[in-house]
Amino acid sequence: MKLREPMPELAGATEWLNGQVTKEDLVGEKPTLIHFWSISCHLCKEAMPQVNQFRDEYKEKLNVIAVHMPRSEDDLNLEEIKKVAAEHGITQPIFVDNEHKLTETFENQYVPAYYVFDREGKLRHFQAGGSGMKMLEKRVNRVLDELEKTE
Repeated sequence: MKLREPMPELAGATEWLNGQVTKEDLVGEKPTLIHFWSISCHLCKEAMPQVNQFRDEYKEKLNVIAVHMPRSEDDLNLEEIKKVAAEHGITQPIFVDNEHKLTETFENQYVPAYYVFDREGKLRHFQAGGSGMKMLEKRVNRVLDELEKTE
């Protein structure tokens, strides 16, 4: 995905955990962070406490959606996804992408990967890898600051 492209429809999940959302639920109200992760991804698990803290800190201002992107046959086990999600405190909606439909729509190749969309649903920031929470926070704050200036 390129910057400023609109958020794709959240279609093709093999399962939703912790509730289901649509693009319409997300766009228009507040910015959205969509993060890709996988149960076999060590970096994802390391970053999860920071993602959760971020989610909780910004819950009034930001939608947060998780996308589980399997990297191998072992990652397709729904019970294991539920277990790891619970162990790591993932309470936001999880789009289980066992057929890589959303992964392909996003042209995403990485876990963890983070996509920040503004309130209009346009992509404003993309980042991959486990170490960039400070940068992610800066970008989200920039989108939120723009929001406050327009209101």
